[in-house]
Amino acid sequence: MAVRRFEEGSIVQPGDDSVLDGFARRAVSLEGAEKTVYVAGSGPAVILMPEMPGISPDVVRLARWVRDAGFTVYMPSLFGVDGAYPTVELGDRIAKRACISKEFRAFGGGETSPIAVWLRALARVAHEECGGPGVGAIGMCFTGNFALTMSLEPAVIAPVVNHPSLPLDNPAALELSPDDASALARRFERDDIRALAYRFEGDKWCTAQRFAAYRQLLGDRFDGRVIPGEYANPEPPPFFRDTVETPHSVVTAHFVDEDGHPTVRARDEILAYLHRRLLTS
Repeated sequence: MAVRRFEEGSIVQPGDDSVLDGFARRAVSLEGAEKTVYVAGSGPAVILMPEMPGISPDVVRLARWVRDAGFTVYMPSLFGVDGAYPTVELGDRIAKRACISKEFRAFGGGETSPIAVWLRALARVAHEECGGPGVGAIGMCFTGNFALTMSLEPAVIAPVVNHPSLPLDNPAALELSPDDASALARRFERDDIRALAYRFEGDKWCTAQRFAAYRQLLGDRFDGRVIPGEYANPEPPPFFRDTVETPHSVVTAHFVDEDGHPTVRARDEILAYLHRRLLTS
């Protein structure tokens, strides 16, 4: 099986800029906040948000696949150390800081994270810069739901929701305010939008209850796909092995690069979905 194997001594160390070779590093100021955004490619824009604990080499690998499929990738740095596989200790510290940050609503449910406002503004800028029918948004783990909250921006027409983990303390809840949830359902119906979503069976961070809650909100406009947990990479990076513990990251940390593998099919389905929405609309 073609999987990546990790030893503690081989972890990419913070500050290894070579991981992000080919991406332009931009300081983007929007809504009163400045963030680093990595940009590469050409064609319609796709906002790729990092999973916890940051823009790892696996997230960058996904960004390259999206770029090579004919899109301009915008990858905002929202937490963590860009380009690194953090140690377990560092990854845990990053996760704890994000959980108490005013930008995120990690607990409780029934609220929308304030960072969604900044991300929607980024989508507007990306659409202005790249043109096309609209913008794609890929969220993963901590940012999984943000692909939906970004869809309240009219420019976003292709949301991909990967293993959304928020709120952390309620597996059946959604990280959406009631007003945003209602507006999202109306927008999906009005503009004929469908969200593509993935999770592993047995994922304790993104459960069947969460997908059921999205389906209750969006009906058949939520295309939630489940991969048996046995297909997850058995040798993920240390943070995913020791902190996440269960199959979780379908197209990044638990991806298996093997022809015909379910995670490869998921990646190809995501790229095909983006192509249909952004390149053939």
